[in-house]
Amino acid sequence: MVLVNPQSGRGQALQLFSGHIEPMLTEASVPYTLVITEHQNHARDLVRETDLSQWDALVILSGDGLLFEVLNGLLEREDWEEAIQTPLGILPGGSGNALAASVHHYTESSPALGEELLLSCGFLLCKGLVSRLDLVSVHLASSQRIFSFLSLAWGFVADIDIESEKYRLVGAMRFLVGTLVRLASLRVYQGRLAYLPVKEALQPGQGTKAHAPPSTPQHSSLCSSLPCGPNSSPNQNSRHNHSTNSNHNTAHNSSNNAITTMRTEPQPANQKGPPDSLLADLEQPVPEHWTVVNEEDFVLVLAMFQSHLAEDMFAAPGAAADDGFIHLLYVRAGISRLALLRLFMAMEKGAHLAIDCPHLVYERVKAFRLEPLTPEGAITVDGEMVEYGPVQAQVHEGIARLISG
Repeated sequence: MVLVNPQSGRGQALQLFSGHIEPMLTEASVPYTLVITEHQNHARDLVRETDLSQWDALVILSGDGLLFEVLNGLLEREDWEEAIQTPLGILPGGSGNALAASVHHYTESSPALGEELLLSCGFLLCKGLVSRLDLVSVHLASSQRIFSFLSLAWGFVADIDIESEKYRLVGAMRFLVGTLVRLASLRVYQGRLAYLPVKEALQPGQGTKAHAPPSTPQHSSLCSSLPCGPNSSPNQNSRHNHSTNSNHNTAHNSSNNAITTMRTEPQPANQKGPPDSLLADLEQPVPEHWTVVNEEDFVLVLAMFQSHLAEDMFAAPGAAADDGFIHLLYVRAGISRLALLRLFMAMEKGAHLAIDCPHLVYERVKAFRLEPLTPEGAITVDGEMVEYGPVQAQVHEGIARLISG
């Protein structure tokens, strides 16, 4: 199934599909069903209820927001453990296209933008190799839990994500415009940050793969992941708009009230998805072996789960699709506008961690908690604004499947 959001990016997703992807799929004799989304959460509702045995993969041609819908729909199913094994493909059709840029990067190819990136991802789709993908469970103050594949941002980056929506017609340039606008009125955000470093999460005898799922080849073929026999075509009278082609600086927490052992309470009966064994309740202190950041004044906090934040934003150079890490970056207050601009310019090539900026901190972690103290602000998950307030997250290594090179 190919899901297309016709409103994504500059509103050209359908033209990109018919002009570039459809001919590639036809030439490669790859059968597909085209579904055009009609409203927010259309894809989420569809994949939550549909019979997934009709398709060998779910492919998204849009920005990163549509994949966010699809992943959360899969993890809301009663059979989520099986559903999340469905291979997922990404084709860039939005403004940011961060996961598409990350997938391209993982093939060790030269950087690509725009149409070149689309063709690269189209080729990978036809090639049909499947690898693992980390997901991160994110708990919000209202007790809602959502799943993320890309990033969580608070402060400068989140503001750019939200405020640059008004510049959507200029495509990927919206983020540059938004950055310049936000630099002109740089803000400082008060909050508390704590995290579980990778070294604290690993147990004796474990390597970096601390919570590896059942063994699967790193790059299996699409046909070995799910049956690739002829599929029955969906009912043409379905309520979904679709068509089918004819081809088939830190300190350890030492609070006396800190939780010293993690509670392993069962998940609520209505909660789907993997359990979060590393997290305490948001109302409770973080566990004693977590690291608590001394500072409370930040310019930004950015948790990355893939290498790219946008096509031209190489935010986590050391990231891999299934490394089992959250790549946590934060910038402390006191940085000048010029230094912050240099930092973001260096991020285009992934050089920001090498410029020795005293205000930038980078850590590899397994879980983190952020508690904003500034009364108003924005938090984004995969580029989408979520409820503002305390939030915490934990990585689940390799539980999803991604069509990649």
